[in-house]
Amino acid sequence: MALRAVSRKKTVRPRRRISRPASRPSKPAASARSGWKGVILEYWDYLPIRDRSAVVTLHEGHTPLIRSVDIVRQFPEGVEIYFKFEGTNPTGSFKDRGMTVAISRAKEEGAKAVICASTGNTSAAAAAYAGRAGMCAYVLIPEGNVALGKLCQAMMHGAKVLQIRGTFDRALELVRQIAKEHPVTIVNSINPYRLEGQKTAAFEIVDTLGRAPTYHALPVGNAGNIVAYYRGYRQYLKLGKARSAPVMLGFQAEGAAPIVRGHPVENPQSVASAIRIGNPANWQEALKTRDESRGLIDAVTDTEILAAYRLLAEREGVFCEPASAASVAGILKLAARRMFKRGDSIVCTLTGCGLKDPDSALSQASRPAVIPADLREVAAHMGFA
Repeated sequence: MALRAVSRKKTVRPRRRISRPASRPSKPAASARSGWKGVILEYWDYLPIRDRSAVVTLHEGHTPLIRSVDIVRQFPEGVEIYFKFEGTNPTGSFKDRGMTVAISRAKEEGAKAVICASTGNTSAAAAAYAGRAGMCAYVLIPEGNVALGKLCQAMMHGAKVLQIRGTFDRALELVRQIAKEHPVTIVNSINPYRLEGQKTAAFEIVDTLGRAPTYHALPVGNAGNIVAYYRGYRQYLKLGKARSAPVMLGFQAEGAAPIVRGHPVENPQSVASAIRIGNPANWQEALKTRDESRGLIDAVTDTEILAAYRLLAEREGVFCEPASAASVAGILKLAARRMFKRGDSIVCTLTGCGLKDPDSALSQASRPAVIPADLREVAAHMGFA
């Protein structure tokens, strides 16, 4: 069962024009997505943008919350599991939530150019939103370590993409230095407005379920998303829109698990390229989030990630990128330790669309057979002979 996030404003029936408070700016025409207008305008009161004319949006957000029908069978009876599938955002990942706020704020402040280091998804979102805002976008990526689908996006959106002979962490160091010396705005998650946008996914989950889940599981790379989600849950709790905040569960790839190991990883390795980061920018905030929520940050192997990746596609019908599957691999690992009980609800963030990384998909899927164009041959290969 797929649940769609709803706006903070309740629909009134029969339909009529709803008057809005004078303090809230008028909104642009609604998108075709059930009247959704993008996270800034839908959650205007909770985000740091005040100039409506500066809003840069592709109507991001409003992503589906999909209830598990198969993976849940590996958990105790009475447990509910949901997948927050961020792959339906305009550029195919959760990064759009933060980028709409970061780029809008940069536009508000008169910026003409933005820059980021990226393992792929950030570059795609930065390029798309910067292009829409009329800004230049500069992207530094580690050579040979960005999935093809993501690299194509950044290039097609017009970004100036530079590959460096080094890791993502080195790319981010260079970005910081460039931003100190030149008139460009950093839009990595060290930009505080990125996390402000990303927290809206937590708002949507509570708005959809009517409550916060017991647990929330996420992949952890640069560690901004786990911080952002918890910030959103805590804000809704403070406002009385939720009665609790979830236990946060973060999962790194075993070959790129600096938080789990307790020290930076000089040469991180993983099939999950989006979380192949050896020195997360939000490390300390992630630890604080883990401790305040009474949660954990653990590691999962590439084998476990790929197993969950296939399981999601084959049994749940959800095609996500490998890094996304780390959240599901993680809860399956915890289920084997009997961590969950009847009545628990678990939300897993699936950070990006599977088409972001076609090479990984092709390496995991069986290749189609080539046969003669003959009815009997076709029937035989289908098992009907």
